[in-house]
Amino acid sequence: MLSKDNESIRPPRLKPGDTIGIVAPAGPFDPEKFMKGKAVLESMGFQTFFDEGIFQKHGFLAGTDSQRSDQVNRLFADPSVQAIVCARGGYGSMRILPFLDFETIQTHPKIFLGFSDISVLLAMLYDRCGLVTFHGPLVTTLAKASEKTIMAMKTALTSDAPLVMIPEDGQVIKPGVCSGLVTGGNLTTLCHLVGTPYAPNFRGKILLLEDVGEMPYRIDRMLTQMKLAGCFNEIAGLILGTFKECGQLNEIVGIFNTIFEDADIPILAGIDAGHGEHNLTIPMGLGATLDTHKKRLLFHEPATLA
Repeated sequence: MLSKDNESIRPPRLKPGDTIGIVAPAGPFDPEKFMKGKAVLESMGFQTFFDEGIFQKHGFLAGTDSQRSDQVNRLFADPSVQAIVCARGGYGSMRILPFLDFETIQTHPKIFLGFSDISVLLAMLYDRCGLVTFHGPLVTTLAKASEKTIMAMKTALTSDAPLVMIPEDGQVIKPGVCSGLVTGGNLTTLCHLVGTPYAPNFRGKILLLEDVGEMPYRIDRMLTQMKLAGCFNEIAGLILGTFKECGQLNEIVGIFNTIFEDADIPILAGIDAGHGEHNLTIPMGLGATLDTHKKRLLFHEPATLA
C-alpha cells in the first residue's frame, strides 16, 4: 500500500467502444433515471456493464455493505471493464471503506467517477492507492445533465491534453497563485471522515469543496470543525464549487472568508462542480496550478494515459 504522499497513478484513457462499468456504492436509485443516464454513456460511444445486483435495496442503501463493496472490487479486477461510474450518491460510501481491496485496485488502475457521497471513495482511492479519480456526474444525474456537463465529462476521460477550468462567474475570495494536487469534493461527506482512519490528507493540496441543501450555519459548523481538527493546515489553495440551496452565495463566500482569514492561500469561487446546473468533471489527485488573477485552474498534464 502506498503512503499518503504517493505519486499519482493516471488511469488508461477511454477509447470509443470501451466498456464503462456501473456500481452503486451508496444509496438506491430511480431505475428510470438510471436507464436514461446509461443511454447517455452509450451515446458517448461507450458500452456499459452492470450487475443486476445494483438494483438491490437494503433500507436506505443499495444493498448490504458487503454487496456494495464487492461490486467495486469486482469491477476494478475485471479486465473487460475500462472505467467505473457510480449510479448515485446519497449516503453509504463511507460504510464500505473497510471492505475495499485497495491492493487489487492499485494494481488495476482505471477511471473511477462520481461526486457527492462518492467523494469519500475519490479521496481514499488516491490516499490508499495513488489513483487519479474524477469528480463528476453520476449515472442518474446524467439523465438530465446539461450538454456542457456531458461534453466536459467525455473530454476529461478521453482527451490527451491537460484540462483547464475557467469559471464564467469566478469570484476571487483571496488572490494568489499556487500549485498542488487537486482533492476534495462534498463538504458534508468529507467532514464526516474527520477522526476516522480514513480522514484524507489535504496538506499541500488544492482543496475543492461543494455542497447542497445545507444552511449557512451548518456550512460554518463543518468548516469550523475541520479547521479545529487541523484539516486545513498547510493546504495550498481552495476552490469552491456550487453550494446549491445553501442560502445566498455572498453569505457562503463570507463564511469561507472568515474561516480562512488567517490563511495566506488563494481562494477562487464559482467553479461549476457539484450539484448545480453544470457539473464539470475534475481530475482528483492530479497536479494543477490555481491562478486567481487569471481565474483558472490549469492541470499540468492529461488526466489519463494513452
